[in-house]
Amino acid sequence: MGQRVNEQIRVREVRLIASDGMQLGIHPTYEALNIARERGLDLVEVAPQAKPPVCKIMDYNKWKYEQSKRLKEARKKQKVQDVKEVKMRPAIDDHDFNVKARACKRFLENGDKVKATIMFRGRELAHVGLGQKVLERLLDTVKDMCHVERAPRMEGRNMTMILTPKPQDAPGSKREETVAK
Repeated sequence: MGQRVNEQIRVREVRLIASDGMQLGIHPTYEALNIARERGLDLVEVAPQAKPPVCKIMDYNKWKYEQSKRLKEARKKQKVQDVKEVKMRPAIDDHDFNVKARACKRFLENGDKVKATIMFRGRELAHVGLGQKVLERLLDTVKDMCHVERAPRMEGRNMTMILTPKPQDAPGSKREETVAK
């Protein structure tokens, strides 16, 4: 619904706050509205649940614009963390493993979680230890850039492990170190 502004405020009296934050006391609503109009500003209800409701004298459109700018900035800084999956087999070749490990590193550098999956077929389920070794080898390859969120465990015919990236340094910190040297 949003705040009530100017004529939308339908109570008998309000606690009035000036645009600089100074309390002006309790005034009848029509009088508070006149004070706001004399200053060329709006009367905005900021705490309708209070007794009497609290109203502030401010430029409502400017305030709304600044709120939307703040929300946009907050959304921009928010990083959605995707879960990328790397699928392997227990008898994976060295070259194939290296390709998967590089992909895993790239995902972690981009700030995404990685779900490493070993898929077992047929009689391979008798050799779960081979899959465990492949996941440990992958972890050794990327251990400097991630944490294990979920250790390797069996889920049906698959063994999965989830890795999360370590928090990165603040942007520009490496550049500042090189400048300081």
